[in-house]
Amino acid sequence: MTNPTFGETIVKTAAAWGAVASMALCVAVLIASEFMPVSLLTPIARDLGMSEGEAGQAISISGLFAVLTSLFIAGFTRKIDRKFVLSSFSLMLIVSGLVVSFAPNYTALMVGRALLGVAIGGFWSMSTAVVMRLLPESAVPEGLAMLNAGNAIAATISAPLGSFLGDYIGWRGAFFFVVPLALIALIGQWTNMPSLPPRNRRATGNVFRLLARRQVALGMTAILLLFMGQFALFTYLRPFLESAAGFSVSGLSLVLLLMGLAGVAGTWCISRLLVTRLYSIVIAIPLVMAAIAITLIAVGSIKLPVAALLIAWGFFGTAAPVGWGTWLSRVLHDDAEAGGGLQVAVIQFAITIGAAAGGLLFDWAGWWSSFAFAAGLLLGSSVAAWAASFEWEHSK
Repeated sequence: MTNPTFGETIVKTAAAWGAVASMALCVAVLIASEFMPVSLLTPIARDLGMSEGEAGQAISISGLFAVLTSLFIAGFTRKIDRKFVLSSFSLMLIVSGLVVSFAPNYTALMVGRALLGVAIGGFWSMSTAVVMRLLPESAVPEGLAMLNAGNAIAATISAPLGSFLGDYIGWRGAFFFVVPLALIALIGQWTNMPSLPPRNRRATGNVFRLLARRQVALGMTAILLLFMGQFALFTYLRPFLESAAGFSVSGLSLVLLLMGLAGVAGTWCISRLLVTRLYSIVIAIPLVMAAIAITLIAVGSIKLPVAALLIAWGFFGTAAPVGWGTWLSRVLHDDAEAGGGLQVAVIQFAITIGAAAGGLLFDWAGWWSSFAFAAGLLLGSSVAAWAASFEWEHSK
């Protein structure tokens, strides 16, 4: 049985979903690898003879290379089969895991993490465009939800999993743990993904040229404000839960786990509404998150409502990227790879700036100020999304 896909490619349905599932596994391994050092900085620093601050650069260097790769990868690979390109990034993930696991010194560690950043930026940049070519248009939101579910699960378990594995098999064993999972993802991609030759379209050499389109500029502004606001608050949840709400370590771990599980549920629920209610959802999600942030300020010392609010935050916040991925597949269906690169760069930049600004406010005036700042940014994201909706209707 064959099925015409959004990208005008004929793919067997079972194989297409198998390919998307293998991509979701690769995403989970990428994200787990990215954030695993958070819980392993002390043993890494001790073993390689460096400070914990230096070891922490293992996270920032992967983010830097992810941004650079996302901006330029579409132009560099415009003549290469997309199956081969994605498989190359999966192979790079495996190599990265091996280099880090056996790193004899700081330089080798940084090289391995830089390779991981290239894999993250490249894979994420092309993921929406590839899903568009594997699945029918009506199934694209569900495909993107599957990818984001892998993201949510990995982001939830990466730090505690790293800590658990580090205690039993050491930090090198923890990093090596991702290698066989990445190998399974690579085999799944190569087995299930059809050949996806480059299209006979002129690639956008400079992804920033896409911002000349008013709809794209408004959408990217909404994405920028959304992720700035989300991480201005999310980055400082642990100190908030411990100091203001009075949660124990086990209690806050349970809340964070429930947030992650709620995020997985949110991606599936909301993905089914995106076919007909795209703009209303991307407008409503940051509005709801802003309301949650304001309410957290009001009830910050009461455990039960705080836990309920944060579970709701996980439900809506994790689903937001699925909405904007679906938006990308519609607005930039003619240049989805360049658009994906721009979107990943905007998200990575927003996370960095939002977390940094939230931290400055947290230290200056307390947790409530970073939460209020997040609420303001999220309101701005909702307004920008409304403007994008208005522009879309006007252009039609």
